[in-house]
Amino acid sequence: MKYPSIQFSKEQAFSLERFREMDYHAVNNFHLPIELMMENAGLQLANFVAHQASIEQTILIGVGNGNNGGGGLVAARRLAAWGYSVFIDSFTEITKEIPKSQLQRAIKFGAKVGIITKPNIWVDAYLGFSQKLPLRPALTDRLNKANSTTAIKISLDIPTGFLGNIQSPYFHANQVLTLAAPKSLLYQLPASTSIYIADIGIPKEVYALFGSKSLPFFKSNILSLNT
Repeated sequence: MKYPSIQFSKEQAFSLERFREMDYHAVNNFHLPIELMMENAGLQLANFVAHQASIEQTILIGVGNGNNGGGGLVAARRLAAWGYSVFIDSFTEITKEIPKSQLQRAIKFGAKVGIITKPNIWVDAYLGFSQKLPLRPALTDRLNKANSTTAIKISLDIPTGFLGNIQSPYFHANQVLTLAAPKSLLYQLPASTSIYIADIGIPKEVYALFGSKSLPFFKSNILSLNT
């Protein structure tokens, strides 16, 4: 599917610290609970994946114990409900309340827990914008396995392991579906990586407060970033 394209320079993009401030402001001042934002992110991710996958293909969604993993689990539930064959790979135990509830829902909807060797699409929702390096060995092993496959590789928000250095181990995403606004470090990914932006419900007043133009999500819930 072709999404509307927008221009957004690296200078206009958000640092991870600045985006974290904007995200928290939206949550705390506009009554946008984390679970609602997670649902929005997961639905956008599910739609993004569904527009690329045939119903016969297998989808592996890698998750962790945080909010990004929760978004991946929402996507797993949605895709399973639509009839896709979805597998969930967690590199760590899911213990936090909201992601744990999302995992239980995804399983009830038909998603299966367990890593498969040759998925057609491998979705990286292992870690989000609060990730820190170095990665756990178990997670580095997952990334190496993913990078060695021919699967279409999609990262939610930012690729796991990538904080601006392409020499470090990271998920080699073909496509990144970043949330709400471009992040400046994504401009350091290889030129072959396609970047898209998904609406998660942050109002234009918040963009203005943080010195950024709002994005034309009224045209499409997902936009293609022309870097």
